[in-house]
Amino acid sequence: MKLFLSGYGKMGHMVEALALEKGWQIVGHADIDCVENYETAPQADVCVDFSGVGALPHLLAYVKRTGTPLVSGTTGLTEPDFAALREVSETVPVIWAANYSTGVAVMRKMLREYAQVLADWDKEIVELHHNQKVDAPSGTAKLLLQALDPDGVALVVHGREGLCGKRKKEEIGVFSLRGGTVAGEHTVSFFGEDEILEITHKASSRKIFAAGALRAAEALSPKPAGWYSLEELLF
Repeated sequence: MKLFLSGYGKMGHMVEALALEKGWQIVGHADIDCVENYETAPQADVCVDFSGVGALPHLLAYVKRTGTPLVSGTTGLTEPDFAALREVSETVPVIWAANYSTGVAVMRKMLREYAQVLADWDKEIVELHHNQKVDAPSGTAKLLLQALDPDGVALVVHGREGLCGKRKKEEIGVFSLRGGTVAGEHTVSFFGEDEILEITHKASSRKIFAAGALRAAEALSPKPAGWYSLEELLF
């Protein structure tokens, strides 16, 4: 497999190391501080992207120019950013995921299938990340919220303070904790009458995200143009 890396920070280096262990060839890399590399990079079997939102226009220009399939894990994207990604998926296969962990994918599937059984229970999401993370809530927390509330009708609360009144049934709290070197931890809590159910996923290192992105890249590369989800590729 010939791999082009978009984003060459900690995640990019980790993806590179794992790809080389698999015997893949790195045909180039680019990032926000060297965007000119997007303009000269050759076509690859797949591009893995862990850059930043500022690099997106340059990345999409590369994908359009070369026709390279795209695996993106960049978070903090806006609706116009997603619209641009979906437009590119009309010509090449594209997957975007906030979290490439297999465990998180299974967790989302569980929530979608069983959350309705607990529809009358109160629901809260708490996510923990290292102190260098720049966006909140995490992209994974947003994916878990979407699994709990696919129609987007919940009243999402990111903080409670003072005389805020009793909890509304339609509320879903989403709270972000930051500190230390935590790679990522997400807990979804269901509060019923006299019982609590909690589902937690813990990442002990970022390596699982890099490995998952490469699994997605391997599965995506031979696919026809289109917009894919991690669940489609895994399940």
